[in-house]
Amino acid sequence: MTKEQNDIAIIPSNQSLPTMEAFYTLQGEGFHQGRAAYFIRLGGCDVGCHWCDVKESWDINAHPKLSISQIVAEASAYEGRLAVITGGEPLMHNLDELTEALHQAGFETNIETSGVCEQVSGAWDWICFSPKKFKSPNPDIYPKAHELKVIIFNQSDFEWAESFASLVSSDCMLYLQPEWSRMEQMLPQIIEYIKNNPKWRISLQVHKFMDIP
Repeated sequence: MTKEQNDIAIIPSNQSLPTMEAFYTLQGEGFHQGRAAYFIRLGGCDVGCHWCDVKESWDINAHPKLSISQIVAEASAYEGRLAVITGGEPLMHNLDELTEALHQAGFETNIETSGVCEQVSGAWDWICFSPKKFKSPNPDIYPKAHELKVIIFNQSDFEWAESFASLVSSDCMLYLQPEWSRMEQMLPQIIEYIKNNPKWRISLQVHKFMDIP
């Protein structure tokens, strides 16, 4: 850790958050793809996507609770200043204090959420709204989303994606992303769909191609 990083004053807080893992890597998907990012994966999720590749995040009690000071101090050990809060469903937790502390430490705050929770807590520079069929989102998320990322598992998901494109703001970025296990089947369909509907862009999980976290 550099002297400058040691000198960062973290906002005192008694709050702790169940943290499954935290790691420094490249953002692999969506609008910020390719950027160095510190990921903070919080525990807890009641959405229940059957294709979820981090089902171990669902149990809120299965992960150690870390103080906000510890979370931000560990993030600050790295050069990148993009913090991505994910899960699980991170908005199960009040994230006001976490984002305040991250901003104070010079981080840009991003979140990926299904939007199902009652409140969008936290101060966010970027909100990636990724709706799931298994639980309806809270409409409050629609005007707040900077990015709509819809996972395409089968043909019917295109129509489902369009139902959300009509609800988010006009400047929200629209992405279609093939579910990883269905890449071979769905990628050609997504390519053709975007060619015919160019308001959409494609999102690929390039971190999986590169075999990085």
